[in-house]
Amino acid sequence: MASFLIARLASALVVIFGVVCTVFLLIHLVPGDPVELMLGESAQPADRAALREALGLDRPLPVQLGVYLERLAHLDLGQSLHSQRPVAEVLAARLPATAELAVAALLVAIVTALPLGVLAATHHNGAWDTGAMGFSLLGVSIPNFWMGPLLILVFSIGLGWTPVSGRSGLASLILPALTLGTALAAILARMVRSSLLEVLNEDYIRTARAKGLSPAAVMWRHALRNAWLPVITVLGLQLGALLGGAVVTETVFSWPGVGSLMIEAIQKRDYPVVQGCVLVIAVAYVVVNTLTDLVYGWIDPRIRLGDA
Repeated sequence: MASFLIARLASALVVIFGVVCTVFLLIHLVPGDPVELMLGESAQPADRAALREALGLDRPLPVQLGVYLERLAHLDLGQSLHSQRPVAEVLAARLPATAELAVAALLVAIVTALPLGVLAATHHNGAWDTGAMGFSLLGVSIPNFWMGPLLILVFSIGLGWTPVSGRSGLASLILPALTLGTALAAILARMVRSSLLEVLNEDYIRTARAKGLSPAAVMWRHALRNAWLPVITVLGLQLGALLGGAVVTETVFSWPGVGSLMIEAIQKRDYPVVQGCVLVIAVAYVVVNTLTDLVYGWIDPRIRLGDA
């Protein structure tokens, strides 16, 4: 188990390092000068040169990358070019909103996907199966930037049940969570269905039925417990996509999270903030997937023995 854990942590560190370097280089290739955005087009060349030197933007790109990596090794994300506040402080103010949205979307996905997947598997090729898979197809096909405005038009503007945007209580969380959780629910429902269909044909399920157990006991105590492994894998992979999708959803609903912060920083060419946002999302993605690997290896010892 120790070698399995070390291998997963080492691969996670390599991925994070690659993401940091790639984002740093790409963000500096984006057209636009942060100094010009800060001072305006009418600024004197001497003022621009002085500010560029003060911010360290006059150095060669490899030197800037080395300085950034050195600061990152000391857990220093730098300062925002615009607000002059530490990036860690700016992110800390936005992280709770993103975490709240991610947890709510995950709950929506699980509460929706589990019953749909079970109904589709127990009524294979029936009406419930067709309806559940139709919902799954729609959920995967509809993008967040279309689903979000549609929900706003119906429930906020049309019915007046929820706020249009912002973070002002539980009511304002409903539509963003639905928008973000629907796609994940669709994928999970299909995975629960396919995994259960494989398990329900196993001999131990027939034995449990022959012993006189109720259908509910067979499903919840035997079938689902053995169908969780592929579902956990997909859930871990999709949690990272959930954070990526939060960028679009937070922008649509003006949700004050890390995703909307990153869009604002890109528009202002605020390099340190953009790098900090992407780093947080990448680290969260890698941590979730690493934990998924560890949980998978803990549940199924054959996985860690195969990697040992």
